[in-house]
Amino acid sequence: MGRGDPNLSNRKFPFDLKESFDGPAEKVLAELADQLMAKGVKKISGDVVGDDSYFPQERYPNGWEIDDMVWEYGAAISALVVNDNTATITLTPGTTGEGVPVSVSPRTPDFAVDNRVLTSAANGKADLTLKREPGAHLVILTGTLPEKSAPRKLVLGIEEPALNAASLLKAALEERGIRVDGGVRARHEAIAEPAGVAPTVLAVHDSVPLRDAVKLVNKISQNLHTESLLRAAMRKTGTWNSPDELMKFAGDFYVKVGIFPGDVIQTDGSGLSRHDLVTPRAVVTLLRWAQTQPWFESYYASLPVAGIDGTLEDRMKNTPAAGRVHAKTGSVEHVRAMSGFADTPGGRRLVFSFLSNNQGGKNHETTDAMGGLCVAMIEEFNTVPAKRSREHQQPR
Repeated sequence: MGRGDPNLSNRKFPFDLKESFDGPAEKVLAELADQLMAKGVKKISGDVVGDDSYFPQERYPNGWEIDDMVWEYGAAISALVVNDNTATITLTPGTTGEGVPVSVSPRTPDFAVDNRVLTSAANGKADLTLKREPGAHLVILTGTLPEKSAPRKLVLGIEEPALNAASLLKAALEERGIRVDGGVRARHEAIAEPAGVAPTVLAVHDSVPLRDAVKLVNKISQNLHTESLLRAAMRKTGTWNSPDELMKFAGDFYVKVGIFPGDVIQTDGSGLSRHDLVTPRAVVTLLRWAQTQPWFESYYASLPVAGIDGTLEDRMKNTPAAGRVHAKTGSVEHVRAMSGFADTPGGRRLVFSFLSNNQGGKNHETTDAMGGLCVAMIEEFNTVPAKRSREHQQPR
């Protein structure tokens, strides 16, 4: 049974400059299978069930687009998350004119691949098209990949996470000689246990500390993990029956921290929904409130650092902002955002929020402008006399 832990994968923790991995993508499930072996389990007479009933079923929040659902950044939400609810298709070029071999990892029943990609001349360019209709089992690949080019990896979102997890666990059990007489299935609705009968627990995986989970989310901008953490927080207070009730949980929190009514309109946890709206004032209010909390240093350490790591690794390098801006980035089509903290050489910490909407120009122009604003903040506020600091702390 999944309880919202988004890190059933092969990632190493804590995050240190870059993501690192160890073992197969389904490593945690393999470890659970090892625990069953150690308990002497030889045979399972029934099915392997992927139970994600801990959260009400809502795979895709309102406002996500069809294209989002195909790729890793829009993977289906579930209380049972294995390998970020994704599978990777790897295409490796062969000899010119021949087909391109394809592999899928980890193996999944979620989709089958119709591979029509050919190897083109070595001096050509890759030209790949992937098509998967919502709810369709078939992924169609067409196009060309140049001979001698590096393998191309396409990371797809899984549409049926609980069923996928059950399939991976069944395979891990059978690889260890544990016989499974049944099949695999998913359970989305909780069932009541008989009175006085407690379930027998044979294998458990403990989640990483919350600070490590949040650090991964912020450093690489992991949408699914954000959705999982929001639902896990809500589940601690009780259950909910609709997305509106879940969003009210978040809204009540914003009121407590002093955010103005109407400054946040939220329909998901990650910000991927095109129905989400937020003001810079709300973001600054939230960040200033965070500074007063005992866990702030862990949160601050979770943010990407300009020119150093995460989504800011390649931005503001060799500028006064490098190493001094800790901020969360965000982007969807025609939207770019960056909010966080800028530390001046003189010891001041500035709070900022830059949001760019409906942009028609090139994305790098907006991100370059935001980087320029960060440099200007650090240079200007480092020279402003201390008596003006109160004025300049106001959101602008």
